[in-house]
Amino acid sequence: MFADVRTYWSPEAVKRVTGYDLEGVAKENGGIIHLINSGACCLDASGAAKDENGNGVMKEWWNVTEEDQQAIMDATTWNMADLGYFRGGGYSSRFETKVQMPATMIRLNLVKGLGPMLQIAEGWTVGLPEDVSDTLWKRTDYTWPCTWFAPRCDGKEGAFKSAYDVMNNWGANHGAISYGHIGADLITFASMLRIPVAMHNVPEDKIFRPAAWNAFGMDKEGADYRACANYGALYKPYK
Repeated sequence: MFADVRTYWSPEAVKRVTGYDLEGVAKENGGIIHLINSGACCLDASGAAKDENGNGVMKEWWNVTEEDQQAIMDATTWNMADLGYFRGGGYSSRFETKVQMPATMIRLNLVKGLGPMLQIAEGWTVGLPEDVSDTLWKRTDYTWPCTWFAPRCDGKEGAFKSAYDVMNNWGANHGAISYGHIGADLITFASMLRIPVAMHNVPEDKIFRPAAWNAFGMDKEGADYRACANYGALYKPYK
């Protein structure tokens, strides 16, 4: 799905505003990020489709059953656009992701003098009690699709100290979110395309880059930048 990386809610702020104590991955990773966008979002992100064990999931399109389709549509309403945002009117899809699913948020930034660079944050969607979700949701646009996201954080210094730090280090206010933890695949793919990865929270034992990267230093992130700059883009603009 595509979404604004709109607001950060710490456990303390959620408690102050709603009286609710965040639980599970939301509490463990220092809060949640509100992913919300003006209707331009795949309806599958509602998590209304189910796997064979009854868990909410997002499926490959060829595995989506008619029952899944109906459940996804039943979870979605079509709301009049907020005229403060959209003077011309229209409608927005609206749903809430009410289940916990593994997810990977990415952003490809284009930086002057550098070119493309990739950011990756693996984590989970978070289901909140209805009254808690509604209270927080109404702090922004209540007619847009809503997903609460807890990135995997380690509490250490850096971009993944907490969910706040993830948002604070993000390139801009949008992200593309995929079902599952696919960061390791994206890191390998990025190295093939010579795109450096600026931030990620993928476990070290899952990362594979070409062996030639070892010639560019022991600091993995810096070596990635140096190797990509040295070898150059795999594909160049057509002239």
